[in-house]
Amino acid sequence: MSGMRILQIVALVSGTNAYGGPTTVAFNQCRALAAAGHDVVLAATGSDLGTPLPTERDGVRTRLFPPHYVLPGAGFAGLTSPAMLAWVRRVARSVDVVHVHTARDLLTLPSAWLAELSGTRVVLQTHGMIDPSDNPLAGPLDAVLTRRVLRDAHRVFYLTPREEDEVAEVARGPVNLMELHNGMPVSPEPRTPRDDDACRVLFLARLQERKRPLAFVAAARALAQRFPNATFTLVGPDEGQGDAVRRAIEESGLGGRLVWAGAVDSAGAARWMNDSDLYVLPSVDEPYPMSVLEAMSTGLPVVVTDTCGLAATVGRTGSGVVVDDSQQALEDALAELLAKPDLRRRTGEAARETIAREYGMDAVVERLLEAYRG
Repeated sequence: MSGMRILQIVALVSGTNAYGGPTTVAFNQCRALAAAGHDVVLAATGSDLGTPLPTERDGVRTRLFPPHYVLPGAGFAGLTSPAMLAWVRRVARSVDVVHVHTARDLLTLPSAWLAELSGTRVVLQTHGMIDPSDNPLAGPLDAVLTRRVLRDAHRVFYLTPREEDEVAEVARGPVNLMELHNGMPVSPEPRTPRDDDACRVLFLARLQERKRPLAFVAAARALAQRFPNATFTLVGPDEGQGDAVRRAIEESGLGGRLVWAGAVDSAGAARWMNDSDLYVLPSVDEPYPMSVLEAMSTGLPVVVTDTCGLAATVGRTGSGVVVDDSQQALEDALAELLAKPDLRRRTGEAARETIAREYGMDAVVERLLEAYRG
């Protein structure tokens, strides 16, 4: 079954990469599948992309629809698009497989359900977003839709053993689960690291409490005097911590050495990665952060906490430093990397080699096709 017709679905494509990891994963997979000779279209809602919505973005054919938020205060969980759902229902029969990057929302779950009703083979990828939850919306949605969609899927991809267990618990019945790592294209040229203390430290993530941007700001303030040539930059959209971050930056008195650059699109994120020397994500309970894989693929050493889903990989391969969730541990790790350019070089090289060896897109495409055809 060569030359497959593949429809991938993700909730949102935005000019500021607001949906984060799942959208990045979807684009990486679509590009790699198309390069392998398959007919691939990515369907999603689109915002901040101009009018009319583009039919191609980042090298991927797209079918984008205006988003509608029907549950105030619910964030992405309240996202839907009647026009997109009608389109999915109409075209699902005409493709070989529908691959839905699924969350508990009013768009991806109904899309998966409609595709399953059409009789087309459906695979789901939950990105750690479907787990046991006490959110008042989760119970009714799971009873009506989530469990049915999970059980009827041809395959459900999981990233970690923890996610495997959580999806099975939510489904409350048989689910055809299959492990799939997120892949990442590797930077074609090794970076030339700085050999001095003029280190550019980057936090690139949404400014939400779980990502702990304030811990990054506090570390910058604590280390700035000791490392006077280092700079610290936060990049990402505000999701609740923006005002607190802005105040902490103003109180630091560090001027241009500590800044919040705001939200950027995927191309802007790539530029920040390429122009930095060290990537820091102090998140706790982060299932599988694509930003860490992106940083590693460009040869950046990374600092993550021990509850990050990639902590074992970072520690095993020497691609950076794994810390606990204390502020002191974060500052100690940054201080060591800031003081030792040679350590940054070695860990950055190990990071890039790890992505090439263990997270390359060729292996991901092979795994995807195995699932689509199996």
